[in-house]
Amino acid sequence: MKLSWKQFELNFTKKTCVMGIINTTPDSFSEGGADLEPSRAVEHALRMVEEGADILDIGGESSRPGSDPVTAEEEIRRTMPVIEALAKKTVVPLSIDTCKAAVARRALDAGASIINDISGLRSDPGMMELAASAGVPVVIMHMKGTPKSMQVNPVYEDLIAEILAYFRDSIRLATRAGISEEMIILDPGIGFGKTFDHNLRIINRLDAFRQLGRPILVGPSRKAFIGKILGNAPPAQRLEGTAAVVAASILRGADIIRVHDVREMAKVARVADAIKQERVPE
Repeated sequence: MKLSWKQFELNFTKKTCVMGIINTTPDSFSEGGADLEPSRAVEHALRMVEEGADILDIGGESSRPGSDPVTAEEEIRRTMPVIEALAKKTVVPLSIDTCKAAVARRALDAGASIINDISGLRSDPGMMELAASAGVPVVIMHMKGTPKSMQVNPVYEDLIAEILAYFRDSIRLATRAGISEEMIILDPGIGFGKTFDHNLRIINRLDAFRQLGRPILVGPSRKAFIGKILGNAPPAQRLEGTAAVVAASILRGADIIRVHDVREMAKVARVADAIKQERVPE
């Protein structure tokens, strides 16, 4: 499976793609504002490219459990200097992590070429129209509730079936709005309205989403369920646990892994790809 747009191409038959996370927020659950300063964020992002990132995902609003939303103006203030600088300094595709069409529009104008929307393009009525007119890839994520409420007792009758139904409906709505199905990437939303058990089941059943025929993105990096498995380890001590989940996800069908620790996870992905393909990846 390939994803081709503008001057970019991601070939998932050759390798799993690595998406590096750049959070320009003061309250990220993992970095705690490490990339809030634009020059520091740019430096960090360029280092990720050297370490093997195929995509850079820039976000200006925290989506950690219990977080409050910020205005579009604040998101733009945080992310645009980073995107504008990176567009001039790197050739890898840039993704804007936002639920707001106004932010996405500014980001696309500044040089971004992927929209990563944790609301599945449903939070802002203008997002689907923007994505359709821009002709760029969109990441449609499954989330139960909002970041503020999503971890307050999420309940499913049939987890995998409900996420599949959500994705099918999202694809239908997106294509009806004019988005090419070939531009859709699906993210089952690890940690977004999911319990500990839900997260483990999604990883173990990730291949169930392959039937939809779209690339699968998984973002397990440093998440709380990994910390729980490792005896309540804090985010900074979840590297090895993240590596295990990344490897399992690739073997179960992930096409893109969204991670903080690019250097380490790019190596994990290369080995997992070799096992999956039974050859050294190109």
